[in-house]
Amino acid sequence: MAIRLGDEAPDFTADTTEGTVNFHDWKGDSWAVLFSHPKDFTPVCTTELGRVAELKPEFDKRDVKVIGLSVDPLTDHEGWKQDIVDVTGSELNFPLIADSDRTVSDLYDMVHPNANDTLTVRSVFVVGPDNKVKLTLTYPASTGRNFDELLRVIDSLQLTANHSVATPADWKDGEDVIVAPALSDEEAEEKFPKGFEKKKPYLRLTPQPNR
Repeated sequence: MAIRLGDEAPDFTADTTEGTVNFHDWKGDSWAVLFSHPKDFTPVCTTELGRVAELKPEFDKRDVKVIGLSVDPLTDHEGWKQDIVDVTGSELNFPLIADSDRTVSDLYDMVHPNANDTLTVRSVFVVGPDNKVKLTLTYPASTGRNFDELLRVIDSLQLTANHSVATPADWKDGEDVIVAPALSDEEAEEKFPKGFEKKKPYLRLTPQPNR
């Protein structure tokens, strides 16, 4: 069954490159990104894991824990580490789940039979501190993910979780945001002391409130 936004992220215990992990205990009160890749020792996956390793300080800055997954065994993960360094210059610095029995893949519906009935597609799940799923993304095996975009979305998720705002198209951290339509002008004036610009009765822009 597909996991929908707002569902509780299924808990699991799995072997990883950093030992046995219980997902909910491991993430604690932090945000988390769980992402799958189809197979070890494959070109796109090698570039992706290196990129996530390079960006780990950015995830850390946002209190986001990252964990990867494939259906290959732990011995393959361990052997693959050096390839990731050789290709990308970055060492694996986050846990990689060995899901050879597909327990986690099935929990998160990561195997799409119309694409491949044995390998996981490029699934992404962003999980909030409350263990609820805040974002899901699915890419085909042939397309590498844009992890800068993932960070941008996390910035939006964290901002909008704490303030009565939404983020417009192509928004980046530091840019103006949209006042929630549920707020009256009077409430918005009180909540956003920097003021707001009314583009339309339903579209009001205000400077990012946590800046």
